[in-house]
Amino acid sequence: MITVNNVGLRYGDRKLFEDVNIKFTPGNCYGLIGANGAGKSTFLKILSGEIEAQSGDVHMGPGERLAVLKQDHFAFEEEEVLKVVIMGHERLYQVMQEKDAIYMKENFTDEDGMKAAELEGEFAELNGWEAEPEASILLKGLGITEDLHTKKMAELTGGDKVKVLLAQALFGKPDVLLLDEPTNHLDLKAIKWLEEFLINFENTVIVVSHDRYFLNKVCTHIADLDFGKIKVYIGNYDFWYESSQLALKLTQDANKKKEEKIKELQNFIARFSANASKSSQATSRKKLLDKISLDDIQPSSRRYPYVGFTPEREIGNDLLRVDGISKTIDGIKILDNVSFTMNKGDKIAFVGKDEIAKTTMFKILAGEIEPDGGSFKWGVTTSQAYFPKDNAEFFEGVDLTLVDWLRQYSPNDQSESFLRGFLGRMLFSGDEVTKKASVLSGGEKVRCMLSKMMLSGSNVLMLDEPTNHLDLESITALNNGLIAFKGSMIFSSHDHQFIQTVANRIIELTPKGTVDKQVSYDEYLENSQLQKQVAEMYK
Repeated sequence: MITVNNVGLRYGDRKLFEDVNIKFTPGNCYGLIGANGAGKSTFLKILSGEIEAQSGDVHMGPGERLAVLKQDHFAFEEEEVLKVVIMGHERLYQVMQEKDAIYMKENFTDEDGMKAAELEGEFAELNGWEAEPEASILLKGLGITEDLHTKKMAELTGGDKVKVLLAQALFGKPDVLLLDEPTNHLDLKAIKWLEEFLINFENTVIVVSHDRYFLNKVCTHIADLDFGKIKVYIGNYDFWYESSQLALKLTQDANKKKEEKIKELQNFIARFSANASKSSQATSRKKLLDKISLDDIQPSSRRYPYVGFTPEREIGNDLLRVDGISKTIDGIKILDNVSFTMNKGDKIAFVGKDEIAKTTMFKILAGEIEPDGGSFKWGVTTSQAYFPKDNAEFFEGVDLTLVDWLRQYSPNDQSESFLRGFLGRMLFSGDEVTKKASVLSGGEKVRCMLSKMMLSGSNVLMLDEPTNHLDLESITALNNGLIAFKGSMIFSSHDHQFIQTVANRIIELTPKGTVDKQVSYDEYLENSQLQKQVAEMYK
């Protein structure tokens, strides 16, 4: 358990939060959410003791241990992988070091013997004899094979280092576990393993993540950082989002009778409570939802951009034909005999382990690079808009305000008031539209690129990892905009919920060709025969 009493923090004149009072209890997973810059990571640092709050205090139970997912991937370069995991339990690792140092002595005294006996007793109490097996299980679960366990961290890839640091945080059953973006750089299999680990974790978890599917799977509560406060809500992210939107709608509709509002909210709670009974945390989550009162549901101050793609032209039946495309880069075959036909209404998700393969396929279809073999042809009724994974060329060295930057891509030379209004819907309001395009943050650049695509009026969209750099609000708005889009599209993403809710067809790009199925993402992943076929194509 971890208790927060009257905690507050300011940076200059800017208040991040004040008078925060929360009790995070065992058996629950709290998803800490808030707009970009609201102070989520800062709050985790206050909980961990890395930084000190200006007011209030944080308490843990006597003898309880807190573990934090470390962000410095190069902190343990000369250390052995298995040892790095065990370092997650600082006292246990210290006992192991002291014990080994005594046994290494040439002149072993009676005093050394007594100290060694004390350390052996503490080692046993800390479950030290199970330390290496437990560390090994965690590493294997996250996809770090046994042959890497005795390697030095410097010998691992960046992605594998992330997994080792995650195993370090999970090691030794900490009483409180703080995780800041734990799914970053994890593959699908590792994320699924982590979800199951946290669902079954008996102590307290507080997690920050932009992955809505992950938050929905693991969270029993949402801790919302809003209005300079942190309020805890029962339920997962979807419950918080939909209830806050409903509450906002009801408060804005002053003419609606109170009885009607109450009935609508009660129906909403009942529906989510019923859905919760099907989740992995069914019993506990349903009980929690059943306790919700109408006063527990409040509107959020969050601002969501407007994302809507309107095709200017009706699309025909002949969209795209790809025949036997192959591509080799730096002597490595990236694409091998890729063939498919895109049909009207298709919303295709490119998936696969190789990020370069997906990006290369997008670049070929966008006409940016040529394939080594094969061909493709767009239908005459199609107009394509392309969102590249790397958008640097559109902004670097560009000495234009946002209004002038967007005007470049306005097909009808729209007025300044129109462009300002358009940017306003993408959350660039007031003087923000006069900012230089070259100084935008990653998320702001993505919103500009989406604005450019919306202005194009295209009926076919190609989006390579469009959710990168976006906050939860922008991801949700983009997600809803693509669901509503009446044209066809090809996209890639690491966001499970994004793929599941948008795609109606999955194409996996493997080293030995493609696997192409007209199914949802969950159906694709749950088809064991299909996954065996996919596994063979990666061998």
